[in-house]
Amino acid sequence: MTRYLLRRMNLFVATSLVLLAVLFIATHHFPVEKRFALTGIHAPTAEQIASINQDYRLDSNHLGQFIGYLQQRLSGNLGISATSQQPITDELATVLPASFELAIVAAVLALFFGIPLGILASMSKNKITQHTIMLITLTGYSIPVFWLGLTLSLWFGVQLGWLPISGQLNLLYEIESVTGFVLIDTLLSDSLYADSAFIDALHHIILPAITLAVLPFTVVVRSTRSAIIAIMDKTYIKAAEARGLHTSHIVLRHALPNALIPVLKNLGLMLGSFASYAMVVEVIFSWPGVGAWLVSGIYQRDYTVIQGGVLAVALIIIFLSIMIEVLHTAINPLSRKELYAAN
Repeated sequence: MTRYLLRRMNLFVATSLVLLAVLFIATHHFPVEKRFALTGIHAPTAEQIASINQDYRLDSNHLGQFIGYLQQRLSGNLGISATSQQPITDELATVLPASFELAIVAAVLALFFGIPLGILASMSKNKITQHTIMLITLTGYSIPVFWLGLTLSLWFGVQLGWLPISGQLNLLYEIESVTGFVLIDTLLSDSLYADSAFIDALHHIILPAITLAVLPFTVVVRSTRSAIIAIMDKTYIKAAEARGLHTSHIVLRHALPNALIPVLKNLGLMLGSFASYAMVVEVIFSWPGVGAWLVSGIYQRDYTVIQGGVLAVALIIIFLSIMIEVLHTAINPLSRKELYAAN
């Protein structure tokens, strides 16, 4: 297993280097002066120009420049935002928690509703129930996320006025940021209106979380259904039925834990799509996450924001994909058997 983990870490390092190489090449094709694209400094002084040339090795060949670019980016120097004149690392630290909070809530919703519906679709003898659930998943998978977000905003935000359609928290509430997760920060706050702020934050996250949860929800339902159907034909399930165990006990104690293994794998495969959906959702609902921040940087031609946002999102997707693969291998007996056989 140790050798396998080392191979996964080598894969992460190699993929990250390729990503940085792509960003380095793209930076040289930006329609702007190279020093500005690298640092975000509009009008550098003579001392700043000399420092930039030295840090990024702009006087050397392409290989030397790439090494200098790597040294700066790996040291945490992502430049400053051309718009706000703030370091990109500080802005990323501000917007990333909001994206993680939205993604976690959406994932919890997808699993909480998707797994029971997947079990129901696989175990129900009623054809109408089966077809209805699969029709819901097919519809959810096919609906464009931007249309769904705008429709939910129009119905529940504008026409009914039940839920807010933008932002993360009402501006009337001043909650000190501790973790960066507004739902947690409102609970930790000792303010007199902390309870009201928590309810308001919960209302703000409902529509974007539901919109973002639709795609993983459909994947969870279909994966759970397929896995349960396949597992219920296994010999150990037949043996449990022969011992007189109740069907619900068999499903929950024996079938479901094994069915969650392919569900985990499928969720790992869709991380890229999930991230792209999250960016669209953040823009629609003005959610202050990395997706909306990156799109705003693209509109404003803030080249350091573009590089920093793409680098952060891509590295997170790569890291989480590898971690899910490692977790899948660790909990899947068949994968461990193949792994040890290969070693």
